[in-house]
Amino acid sequence: MPIGDRIMASPASINPRIIEGLYCEALVLSDEVRSAFALSGRGNGEEDEATVALSCEALRTTTRMMHAVAWLLNHRAFFAGELSEFQLRRYGKLADFPEAEPQRLTLIDAETRALIQSTERFHARLKRLDNGWRDREAAAPSAVAALRERLGQQVRG
Repeated sequence: MPIGDRIMASPASINPRIIEGLYCEALVLSDEVRSAFALSGRGNGEEDEATVALSCEALRTTTRMMHAVAWLLNHRAFFAGELSEFQLRRYGKLADFPEAEPQRLTLIDAETRALIQSTERFHARLKRLDNGWRDREAAAPSAVAALRERLGQQVRG
């Protein structure tokens, strides 16, 4: 199995170092998004199809990055001891977020289109981490199930 396949098959555990690196990346990407879309919507009053496409994708992209940063902040709070694992699992789930609409992307300049796609790839990376963490932890027995198992062994033994 090639290394890339092995990496995708067993996602890295989430740890403070990974979260900090992703958080820094998210801040840089968010700043690029803010800069790219700061002037969108300040047109000459005419709303052609390209302007509407840019406005829609600007909203979708900035919201995607806000969700990503919020997810990372929740994990930072968990590692700082400000959130319990229960709270993180309950409130820290990364939402599924729709990708840009292909027909709208064709109306947007190449540089902005590449930035939008970078945010989509970043969000997808976070989603894989989140799903992997949740799936891996869901497979482990809960504390209550482990206690029941121990009690059952004592009753039988």
